Amino acid sequence: MRTETDFLGQKQIPANKLYGIHTQRAIENFPLSSQFVHPELIKAYGAVKLACTQVNRSLGFFPDQLKADAIEQACFELSEGLLNEHIVVDAMQGGAGTSTNMNVNEVLTNRALEISGKERGDYEYISPIDDLNLHQSTNDTYPTAMKVAAIRMLRQLEQSVLGLQEAFQQKEKEFAHIVKVGRTQFQDAILTTLGREMGAYAEAFNRDRWRIYKCEERLRVVNLGGTAIGTGLGAPRQFIFKVVDQLREITNIGLARSENMIDGTQNTDVFVEVSGILKACASSLFKISNDLRLLSSGPDAGLNEISLPPRQVGSSIMPGKVNPVIPEAVAQSAIKVMGNDVIITQACSSGNLELNQFMPLIAHSLLENLQLLTNSCEIFRELCVNGLKANEAVCRKQVENSTAVVTALIPEIGYKKASEIVKVASERKISIKKAALQLQYIDEIRFAELITPEAVCRLGN
Repeated sequence: MRTETDFLGQKQIPANKLYGIHTQRAIENFPLSSQFVHPELIKAYGAVKLACTQVNRSLGFFPDQLKADAIEQACFELSEGLLNEHIVVDAMQGGAGTSTNMNVNEVLTNRALEISGKERGDYEYISPIDDLNLHQSTNDTYPTAMKVAAIRMLRQLEQSVLGLQEAFQQKEKEFAHIVKVGRTQFQDAILTTLGREMGAYAEAFNRDRWRIYKCEERLRVVNLGGTAIGTGLGAPRQFIFKVVDQLREITNIGLARSENMIDGTQNTDVFVEVSGILKACASSLFKISNDLRLLSSGPDAGLNEISLPPRQVGSSIMPGKVNPVIPEAVAQSAIKVMGNDVIITQACSSGNLELNQFMPLIAHSLLENLQLLTNSCEIFRELCVNGLKANEAVCRKQVENSTAVVTALIPEIGYKKASEIVKVASERKISIKKAALQLQYIDEIRFAELITPEAVCRLGN
């Protein structure tokens, strides 16, 4: 064990740990969610600390080159995810993220001490506050790291949504020739094609992809250099003007320093905006995953127009039952994202004066949503949509038996005769096709022509 001291007193820290007294207090104070800080936020924090260290070094604040090298190496290791296991504070914490910032500072300090050949806890040589937090505050480093993490994850999500869009576009081509009954309000409506149904799903995800791509712009403006409340108190002017440029170079993200860093520190409405875009994507996933469940229902006593890839046995008591587990999982993720959107909105609304004290909750919820949506799109595409098959015979039978088919005849025979066909079909318990032929309102060849994929997909009459 080693003894560390802070303003409140002393603590015994296990000798093999890279964290220090501030982290130990946070561990004791916040046994809340049993969830750690998101790994992408940790990596982004490493990039932020690296940028700060490099600018401070260039301005002459680290004259000891070996010490500066050690700090830079530690920051680089954190930015690459190599020190994640040492960031142990709960994702849910008081203090606007100070516990995360100090956990990072202590781990980087002790790792730099190791690299320098010094003992852990030798804060006279390298200090978590005087060196790793030099010219910084939790209030500018935490939201900046969060934005970097969110942008990186948005880019991953965009690619996953694009993959899902392309999977549905492939099904659109594959099913273009299959005429089926279109439904409104769960009732038979008019004819369409299974391909067109899939194409509409692809279009929804195309819009989601575009929204996700564009919303990165909302996160590129950061308040790094603003320190406590955005005034830059305690930081040299040169540091304030250089540090975001350095972070931009490290991350290869088009970051820009906020022109009003007080606004950038106290107001978090940008996260509400981004969360709303993620909620829209969740809404698409929820709706479309449920559509696939409905279209594949049965198989013997449901719609059964499509078959989903069987993924696992569905019941311990009903032999042969295979449930649509992938769409169900995707729908549950979507619900969670929608719930987190409410949390983000409430937390962002609840900041007071110069700072939002609920930044850890905002970060945890937003990054969780990004992860959930990315994973959901991946499994939906790979484990469900790619293997989706059409049941053509079922679609054909339903077309022949449904009153929806008579709508396709109206331009040819008129509404009155079409209504009579429906009445005769119902009274005689025969198909619409048979009723139309028996009444001699149309011949078989023309009937077939009016329900071809080309005919039912034609825009207008």
